[in-house]
Amino acid sequence: MDTLGALALATEKPTDELMENPPVGRTAPLITNIMWRNLLSQAFYQISILLTLQFRGKLIFNVNEKVKDTLIFNTFVLCQVFNEFNARKLEKKNVFKGIHRNKLFLAIIAITIVLQVLMVEFLKKFADTERLNWGQWGACVGLAAMSWPIGWIVKCIPVPERPVFSYIKAITYNKLQFFMHTTKP
Repeated sequence: MDTLGALALATEKPTDELMENPPVGRTAPLITNIMWRNLLSQAFYQISILLTLQFRGKLIFNVNEKVKDTLIFNTFVLCQVFNEFNARKLEKKNVFKGIHRNKLFLAIIAITIVLQVLMVEFLKKFADTERLNWGQWGACVGLAAMSWPIGWIVKCIPVPERPVFSYIKAITYNKLQFFMHTTKP
């Protein structure tokens, strides 16, 4: 599933707006502050949902262990699918703008969803899953779809221009300098 997601995002053509940005230096961080903001928000959301399902899923859905595990697996994969739309446009709130122009992206998303349905519904032995009913599918899709409003809200949070890790580096350097000056004989 990760391979298909990476392939889907790699099909996005560069925009004129992207071409207007200045070049990025060799020493610039690979993951920008904007990427960190988006990544951490989705990670916190997905971890909280998946841990809730892990420890309370049987009680919430009144199901056995195997169905609970299938719910976790299905929700996880669907969260990745929904978040691929957020990852298309890191700073733009409208992640659907121009999506109709990228047929390959849409095809890969469709293939991912079809494969997921097949694994959950028909490949029980291969994928070690249980079939889900319509309500359970709806819950998985609903939880995964929350990635979109979370992505939109998070994009309202401004990020500093300076790389986040440079602050940590500066603090560490200053503490080291202080320590070296205070421990001189």
